[in-house]
Amino acid sequence: MEIFGVDIGGSGIKGAPVDLERGDLSQERYKVLTPQPATPDAVAEGVKEVVGHFDVRPERVGITFPGVVTGGATIRTAANVDKSWIDVDARALLTEKLDGLPVTIMNDADAAGVAEMAFGAGRGRKGTVLLLTFGTGIGSALFADGILVPNTELGHLELGGHDAEKRASTKAREDEDLSWEHWAKRVSKYLAHVEMLFSPELFVIGGGVSRKADKFLPLIKGVKAEIVPAELQNNAGIVGAAMSASRT
Repeated sequence: MEIFGVDIGGSGIKGAPVDLERGDLSQERYKVLTPQPATPDAVAEGVKEVVGHFDVRPERVGITFPGVVTGGATIRTAANVDKSWIDVDARALLTEKLDGLPVTIMNDADAAGVAEMAFGAGRGRKGTVLLLTFGTGIGSALFADGILVPNTELGHLELGGHDAEKRASTKAREDEDLSWEHWAKRVSKYLAHVEMLFSPELFVIGGGVSRKADKFLPLIKGVKAEIVPAELQNNAGIVGAAMSASRT
């Protein structure tokens, strides 16, 4: 059974067929830029382009969304895409756009976390594990003894009078041209705050910046929990989305 994963982000929409035995992509992923404004119809067209890029038709498609998703369908928040997404039935919209293909929808960081817990840095870990994805915003996936607590969206905790993701995301580092040292101080402050609230044994740092973990993880200070980079890196959301689709 061919299952695709598609990861909708604030800056890009990427996807690929997924090998669920290995927890990896079975073909090189394809990416398009997230349209601006990122309205439901425009983003749905981007998803259709990504799925249509491949020469096989999937039986199911798992899709991530950068916000709270309830009931596996309804969008409740839309921090890094157009606000017109709020209260949209994304499953119905994307099923129609993909000509009736069965679709599952889940929070983007939750999908990445599910993949990392099954195939990556969280594999076999008990206790409290927290995956944080740093990109356009900061996503979060919280696990208690391997069980996902969905839609935590901890990037919106307050840090320095702002949403944490406005200060400590990869986008903030790039927009403000911060050095790795300066950015690591902000990330350290954020991680220390999250640690105070949830006391995780393990932080898994994901998103595209995880490819450069050696640039900043050694600079993180004041955090007691173990901190490791995501092993699936920026493909985790695609894999987790496909895992979700395979279970329906």
